[in-house]
Amino acid sequence: MRHGKKFNHLGRTASHRSALLSNMACSLIEHKRINTTVAKAKALRVYVEPLLTKAKEDTTHNRRIVFSYLQSKEAVTELFRSVAPKIAERNGGYTRIIKTGFRQGDAADMALIELVDFNELYNPNAEEKKTTRRSRRTTTAKKEAVVADAPKVEEKVAEPTAEAADSTEEKTAE
Repeated sequence: MRHGKKFNHLGRTASHRSALLSNMACSLIEHKRINTTVAKAKALRVYVEPLLTKAKEDTTHNRRIVFSYLQSKEAVTELFRSVAPKIAERNGGYTRIIKTGFRQGDAADMALIELVDFNELYNPNAEEKKTTRRSRRTTTAKKEAVVADAPKVEEKVAEPTAEAADSTEEKTAE
């Protein structure tokens, strides 16, 4: 009996389930959206949203706690560098589950789970990606420097040849 057991066991042992959710959470943080079954998406949402809340405050303690769940340095740095600043002002609800129909092979109910702030279709007012500057020059100074360094090329206007002039006169005569 499952009295008082509130989470979905997903038909797996505890170690297998924790490894599954850890890997899915890393993929979600890295790719910003993943396709999976609805049951796994709902279990992943419960698993990953507290981690996203922890990431809003960048401390060594929070990084270590998140790392203990994710077991991936790359996912932790991605979470704290690019995901956390975008979700900083949001009070929960960091993920969205969109049902996508049924899988062809076994008719499992499929869903797309994504990070809400990284979908440009639903967030038209989101800022554009900022480019990083690699030098101290401003972009206008770079353009002026490129124009100044470019060799001067004189424009030559091609004069119509005799054959081209004959063909245009024939067209106008017709």
